[in-house]
Amino acid sequence: MQLYNFFNSSTSYRVRIALSLKGVPFSYVPVNIRTEEHRNESYVDRLNPSAAVPALVDGDFSLGQSLAIIDWLDERFPEPRLIPADRSLRSRVLELSYLISCDIHPVNNLRVLRYLETELGVTPDQKRAWYNHWIAQGMAGVERLLAKYGKAPWCFGDAPTLADCCLVPQMANAERMGCDLEGYPLSLSVYRHASAHPAFEAAQPNLQPDYVGP
Repeated sequence: MQLYNFFNSSTSYRVRIALSLKGVPFSYVPVNIRTEEHRNESYVDRLNPSAAVPALVDGDFSLGQSLAIIDWLDERFPEPRLIPADRSLRSRVLELSYLISCDIHPVNNLRVLRYLETELGVTPDQKRAWYNHWIAQGMAGVERLLAKYGKAPWCFGDAPTLADCCLVPQMANAERMGCDLEGYPLSLSVYRHASAHPAFEAAQPNLQPDYVGP
């Protein structure tokens, strides 16, 4: 099994966590999105039509999009299950996961930030303000969900789920970008708890073979 990914991509980070939690060995194949390797014709045609990372390859099967990959991993390697079978808990896990992956991440990923700079000519301060604004908007929602439905030490109880696989990379990126996260104590508690877990630690960006710094 091969994972085409980039050390600092939060979507790649999600899948690395999932693979690590399940104990699934994989070959790490770096794709440098800073130099736009993910747009190479061979990569797009052969592995990921969406021209993004990550892409998972298992034999003659390949799949892009981190949430689809983790759902596939749950079916392929059922234990530990990251998308719960229980209908209510499954819905809560997906609710929080989608908030992060659909509402927060898309407006703050590298291609959007690069477009703001190169096409719209925003200043570094304006780009920082953009990033901080959408983090504040999104993380406030995450915090409200955790306050209403969450159960420590993970997002939804005693075991990590897809929600934790999404939350931890988002928190790590926001921290790297200098966002003030103290206003989200429940999210911070999950983030700090996860940091001590071997599977989450192994997936950290700075421990990946293609790591070159922030």
